Amino acid sequence: MKGQNQLHPYLEYPRTRAGDDYWGQIKRTVGGQPVGEDQIQMIVDSVLSGLQIEPDDVLLDFCCGNGALTDRIFARCRGGLGVDFSPPLIEVAKRDFERPGERNYRLQDATEFAETTVEVEGFTKALCYGSFPYLSARDAERLLTLVCERFPSIERLMVGNLPDRAKAVAFLGPHYRPGVEDDPDAPLGIWRTEDQFISMARQAGWACVLSRPQPPFYGAGYRYDAVLTRLEK
Repeated sequence: MKGQNQLHPYLEYPRTRAGDDYWGQIKRTVGGQPVGEDQIQMIVDSVLSGLQIEPDDVLLDFCCGNGALTDRIFARCRGGLGVDFSPPLIEVAKRDFERPGERNYRLQDATEFAETTVEVEGFTKALCYGSFPYLSARDAERLLTLVCERFPSIERLMVGNLPDRAKAVAFLGPHYRPGVEDDPDAPLGIWRTEDQFISMARQAGWACVLSRPQPPFYGAGYRYDAVLTRLEK
């Protein structure tokens, strides 16, 4: 999810939920209750469409959580690798979703993996869904740059479910406090305007196309998705 912050809730919170409560473990919830299958299918459909997943693709999923979403994308391609820094979430991913040699999961900080791994060939698509706002500003910028510079075969990168800074005050209402938009440890992480994200992506070497989920998706109205492709040189 982010740096090795020992107080981060994703390091222990998943153990408070049932072993098969996949969406509760990663806080994909509304009003404290896990979202329904219809909502998950909307996410899967948006990822498949945004990444233009094909049967021969190999996916690299940054901040994959417990693998419950990743596995549904792996099922539509040749498989790949999911990386996350949370021990309890990777335990679930390995226990319930890993197929060694085809669908693999690794315990490691996403930015650290992108910076140090020697496995830079073979991946054709990359994903970071729902977790990018919880990276520090430095790590977020660094991750986009590293994927562009170190993974030459990745042609599309989707960063999904980003909170729109322009909607923060209206959405948070009485819970809003000045500066919360810039806090990766806040409940929704860092909020960025569309222009802010496009500028960050461009500086990292990516062209960016944004889209907004539509109702009845639970994040409609204050979230957007970004699909990145390499800038022409």
